[in-house]
Amino acid sequence: MRQLRFTGTDSKNGGCPALHEDVATGEVIVQGTPLTDPEDLARLLHLGPEDLAVVVPRELLVNHAPKEMDRVPTIIGLDEFGRLFETFEHTAWRLETRRGYASDRDDPTYREFMETGGITLDYDDDWSKNIRHQVLADKTIGRVRIVDEPPTEGQLFLLADSPRNTAAGEDIRYLPRNEADARLLGTDDFWIFDSRLVARLNIDEQDVFHDVEIITEPTEVLRYCQIRDRAMHGAVPAAEFAAQLRG
Repeated sequence: MRQLRFTGTDSKNGGCPALHEDVATGEVIVQGTPLTDPEDLARLLHLGPEDLAVVVPRELLVNHAPKEMDRVPTIIGLDEFGRLFETFEHTAWRLETRRGYASDRDDPTYREFMETGGITLDYDDDWSKNIRHQVLADKTIGRVRIVDEPPTEGQLFLLADSPRNTAAGEDIRYLPRNEADARLLGTDDFWIFDSRLVARLNIDEQDVFHDVEIITEPTEVLRYCQIRDRAMHGAVPAAEFAAQLRG
Protein backbone atom coordinates (compact mmCIF):
# COMPACT_ATOMS: atom_id res chain seq x y z
CA MET A 1 0.00 0.00 0.00
CA ARG A 2 1.33 3.43 -0.91
CA GLN A 3 2.37 5.92 1.78
CA LEU A 4 0.16 8.75 0.57
CA ARG A 5 0.00 12.27 1.87
CA PHE A 6 -2.38 14.97 0.70
CA THR A 7 -0.56 17.80 -1.08
CA GLY A 8 -3.35 20.24 -1.88
CA THR A 9 -6.43 21.24 -3.81
CA ASP A 10 -7.83 24.41 -5.33
CA SER A 11 -11.36 23.06 -5.08
CA LYS A 12 -13.79 25.25 -3.19
CA ASN A 13 -15.96 22.35 -2.03
CA GLY A 14 -13.47 19.64 -1.14
CA GLY A 15 -13.78 17.59 -4.35
CA CYS A 16 -11.60 17.29 -7.44
CA PRO A 17 -9.06 18.29 -8.49
CA ALA A 18 -6.39 17.39 -5.95
CA LEU A 19 -2.82 16.16 -5.64
CA HIS A 20 -1.31 13.48 -3.42
CA GLU A 21 2.29 12.37 -3.07
CA ASP A 22 3.75 8.96 -2.35
CA VAL A 23 6.31 9.85 0.33
CA ALA A 24 8.22 6.60 -0.26
CA THR A 25 8.76 7.05 -4.00
CA GLY A 26 8.17 10.77 -4.58
CA GLU A 27 5.55 9.97 -7.22
CA VAL A 28 2.67 12.44 -7.58
CA ILE A 29 -0.92 11.20 -7.87
CA VAL A 30 -3.17 13.55 -9.83
CA GLN A 31 -6.87 13.42 -9.01
CA GLY A 32 -9.20 15.07 -11.50
CA THR A 33 -11.97 14.72 -14.06
CA PRO A 34 -11.32 11.85 -16.52
CA LEU A 35 -10.75 12.77 -20.14
CA THR A 36 -13.27 10.61 -22.03
CA ASP A 37 -13.75 12.10 -25.49
CA PRO A 38 -12.41 9.47 -27.94
CA GLU A 39 -11.06 12.11 -30.32
CA ASP A 40 -9.16 13.84 -27.51
CA LEU A 41 -7.78 10.54 -26.24
CA ALA A 42 -6.64 9.58 -29.73
CA ARG A 43 -4.52 12.72 -29.93
CA LEU A 44 -2.64 12.04 -26.70
CA LEU A 45 0.90 10.78 -27.21
CA HIS A 46 2.17 7.75 -25.27
CA LEU A 47 -1.20 6.97 -23.63
CA GLY A 48 -1.05 3.24 -22.95
CA PRO A 49 -4.01 0.86 -22.86
CA GLU A 50 -3.92 0.82 -19.03
CA ASP A 51 -3.46 4.59 -18.67
CA LEU A 52 -6.10 7.11 -17.62
CA ALA A 53 -5.95 10.79 -18.57
CA VAL A 54 -7.38 13.39 -16.19
CA VAL A 55 -7.98 17.11 -16.62
CA VAL A 56 -6.88 19.57 -13.92
CA PRO A 57 -6.50 23.36 -13.84
CA ARG A 58 -3.01 24.71 -14.40
CA GLU A 59 -3.29 26.50 -11.03
CA LEU A 60 -3.42 23.15 -9.21
CA LEU A 61 0.01 22.16 -10.49
CA VAL A 62 1.46 25.64 -10.04
CA ASN A 63 0.22 25.92 -6.47
CA HIS A 64 0.61 22.40 -5.12
CA ALA A 65 2.99 20.31 -7.25
CA PRO A 66 6.58 19.83 -5.99
CA LYS A 67 8.75 22.75 -7.08
CA GLU A 68 12.18 21.21 -6.55
CA MET A 69 13.71 17.77 -6.90
CA ASP A 70 15.95 18.33 -3.86
CA ARG A 71 15.13 21.01 -1.31
CA VAL A 72 17.96 22.12 0.96
CA PRO A 73 16.52 22.01 4.50
CA THR A 74 16.99 24.79 7.04
CA ILE A 75 18.12 23.10 10.26
CA ILE A 76 18.17 24.77 13.68
CA GLY A 77 19.47 23.59 17.04
CA LEU A 78 17.59 23.00 20.25
CA ASP A 79 18.29 26.44 21.73
CA GLU A 80 16.84 28.27 18.72
CA PHE A 81 13.93 25.83 18.65
CA GLY A 82 13.20 26.57 22.31
CA ARG A 83 13.03 30.30 21.62
CA LEU A 84 10.14 29.72 19.21
CA PHE A 85 7.95 28.94 22.23
CA GLU A 86 8.76 32.34 23.70
CA THR A 87 8.48 34.45 20.55
CA PHE A 88 5.39 33.11 18.76
CA GLU A 89 2.68 35.72 18.49
CA HIS A 90 -0.65 33.92 18.42
CA THR A 91 -0.72 30.12 18.17
CA ALA A 92 1.53 27.10 18.59
CA TRP A 93 0.25 23.63 17.71
CA ARG A 94 1.83 20.18 17.51
CA LEU A 95 1.08 16.81 15.96
CA GLU A 96 2.67 13.90 17.83
CA THR A 97 2.93 10.78 15.71
CA ARG A 98 5.41 8.52 17.50
CA ARG A 99 4.69 5.44 19.60
CA GLY A 100 7.29 6.64 22.07
CA TYR A 101 10.13 9.14 22.57
CA ALA A 102 13.62 8.32 23.82
CA SER A 103 13.70 11.55 25.83
CA ASP A 104 10.64 10.40 27.78
CA ARG A 105 12.22 7.05 28.56
CA ASP A 106 15.26 8.90 29.94
CA ASP A 107 13.09 10.99 32.26
CA PRO A 108 13.27 9.90 35.93
CA THR A 109 9.47 9.93 36.12
CA TYR A 110 9.28 7.27 33.41
CA ARG A 111 10.66 4.66 35.84
CA GLU A 112 8.17 5.87 38.43
CA PHE A 113 5.39 5.42 35.89
CA MET A 114 6.54 1.91 34.96
CA GLU A 115 6.64 0.90 38.62
CA THR A 116 3.48 2.57 39.89
CA GLY A 117 1.39 3.52 36.87
CA GLY A 118 1.45 7.16 37.96
CA ILE A 119 3.70 10.23 37.93
CA THR A 120 4.60 12.85 40.51
CA LEU A 121 3.73 15.92 38.46
CA ASP A 122 5.79 19.10 38.62
CA TYR A 123 3.37 21.93 37.84
CA ASP A 124 6.10 24.54 38.18
CA ASP A 125 8.70 23.26 35.73
CA ASP A 126 10.18 25.56 33.07
CA TRP A 127 7.80 24.36 30.35
CA SER A 128 4.71 24.97 32.48
CA LYS A 129 5.94 28.40 33.57
CA ASN A 130 6.43 29.51 29.97
CA ILE A 131 3.10 28.12 28.77
CA ARG A 132 1.25 29.90 31.56
CA HIS A 133 3.06 33.10 30.60
CA GLN A 134 2.06 32.71 26.93
CA VAL A 135 -1.56 31.85 27.75
CA LEU A 136 -1.82 34.90 30.02
CA ALA A 137 -0.71 36.92 26.98
CA ASP A 138 -3.84 35.61 25.20
CA LYS A 139 -1.95 33.11 23.05
CA THR A 140 -3.12 29.54 22.42
CA ILE A 141 -1.11 26.33 22.43
CA GLY A 142 -2.28 22.81 21.76
CA ARG A 143 -1.51 19.46 20.24
CA VAL A 144 -3.04 16.25 18.96
CA ARG A 145 -1.44 12.96 19.92
CA ILE A 146 -1.94 9.99 17.62
CA VAL A 147 -2.50 6.96 19.83
CA ASP A 148 -2.42 3.24 19.09
CA GLU A 149 -5.10 0.77 20.15
CA PRO A 150 -4.14 -0.32 22.74
CA PRO A 151 -1.84 2.61 23.64
CA THR A 152 1.87 1.94 23.95
CA GLU A 153 3.75 2.43 27.23
CA GLY A 154 5.18 5.68 25.89
CA GLN A 155 1.73 6.97 24.97
CA LEU A 156 0.32 6.04 28.38
CA PHE A 157 3.22 7.84 30.05
CA LEU A 158 2.43 11.04 28.15
CA LEU A 159 -1.25 10.66 29.00
CA ALA A 160 -0.35 10.41 32.70
CA ASP A 161 1.73 13.57 32.29
CA SER A 162 -0.97 15.48 30.40
CA PRO A 163 -2.63 17.07 33.48
CA ARG A 164 0.56 19.08 33.95
CA ASN A 165 0.30 20.44 30.41
CA THR A 166 -3.42 21.14 30.56
CA ALA A 167 -3.08 22.88 33.93
CA ALA A 168 -0.62 25.27 32.28
CA GLY A 169 -3.15 26.04 29.55
CA GLU A 170 -2.47 23.58 26.73
CA ASP A 171 -5.27 21.95 24.75
CA ILE A 172 -4.20 18.31 24.38
CA ARG A 173 -6.32 15.92 22.32
CA TYR A 174 -6.09 12.30 21.19
CA LEU A 175 -6.85 10.64 17.86
CA PRO A 176 -6.70 6.88 17.14
CA ARG A 177 -3.98 5.88 14.70
CA ASN A 178 -6.39 4.08 12.36
CA GLU A 179 -8.35 7.34 12.05
CA ALA A 180 -5.13 9.29 11.49
CA ASP A 181 -4.11 6.87 8.74
CA ALA A 182 -7.52 7.16 7.09
CA ARG A 183 -7.11 10.95 7.05
CA LEU A 184 -3.59 10.67 5.54
CA LEU A 185 -2.03 12.66 8.36
CA GLY A 186 1.37 11.11 7.66
CA THR A 187 4.19 10.42 10.10
CA ASP A 188 5.82 13.85 10.43
CA ASP A 189 6.10 15.05 14.01
CA PHE A 190 5.91 18.86 13.92
CA TRP A 191 4.94 22.19 15.44
CA ILE A 192 3.15 25.02 13.60
CA PHE A 193 3.75 28.55 14.85
CA ASP A 194 1.30 31.32 13.89
CA SER A 195 0.23 29.35 10.78
CA ARG A 196 3.34 30.70 9.02
CA LEU A 197 6.24 28.55 10.23
CA VAL A 198 6.52 24.77 10.57
CA ALA A 199 9.16 23.16 12.78
CA ARG A 200 9.49 19.52 11.74
CA LEU A 201 11.21 17.38 14.36
CA ASN A 202 13.90 15.05 13.05
CA ILE A 203 13.56 11.82 15.04
CA ASP A 204 15.37 8.60 14.16
CA GLU A 205 14.16 5.00 14.24
CA GLN A 206 15.28 4.68 17.87
CA ASP A 207 12.93 7.59 18.77
CA VAL A 208 15.87 9.91 19.41
CA PHE A 209 15.21 13.59 18.70
CA HIS A 210 18.15 15.24 16.88
CA ASP A 211 17.28 18.64 15.45
CA VAL A 212 14.55 20.68 13.79
CA GLU A 213 13.87 21.55 10.15
CA ILE A 214 12.24 24.93 9.62
CA ILE A 215 9.72 25.27 6.78
CA THR A 216 8.38 28.68 5.72
CA GLU A 217 7.46 28.07 2.06
CA PRO A 218 3.76 29.11 1.97
CA THR A 219 2.44 26.08 0.06
CA GLU A 220 4.16 23.66 2.43
CA VAL A 221 3.00 25.58 5.51
CA LEU A 222 -0.56 25.48 4.15
CA ARG A 223 -0.29 21.72 3.71
CA TYR A 224 0.70 21.29 7.34
CA CYS A 225 -2.13 23.60 8.43
CA GLN A 226 -4.54 21.37 6.53
CA ILE A 227 -3.11 18.36 8.35
CA ARG A 228 -3.76 20.21 11.62
CA ASP A 229 -7.38 20.81 10.66
CA ARG A 230 -7.93 17.15 9.75
CA ALA A 231 -6.25 16.01 12.97
CA MET A 232 -8.31 18.31 15.19
CA HIS A 233 -11.67 17.20 13.80
CA GLY A 234 -13.12 14.75 16.29
CA ALA A 235 -9.96 14.45 18.40
CA VAL A 236 -10.83 13.77 22.05
CA PRO A 237 -9.59 15.97 24.94
CA ALA A 238 -6.96 14.25 27.10
CA ALA A 239 -9.13 14.00 30.23
CA GLU A 240 -11.99 12.48 28.24
CA PHE A 241 -9.66 10.02 26.55
CA ALA A 242 -8.19 8.97 29.92
CA ALA A 243 -11.72 8.43 31.26
CA GLN A 244 -12.55 6.24 28.26
CA LEU A 245 -9.52 4.05 28.98
CA ARG A 246 -10.48 3.69 32.63
CA GLY A 247 -14.10 2.92 31.77
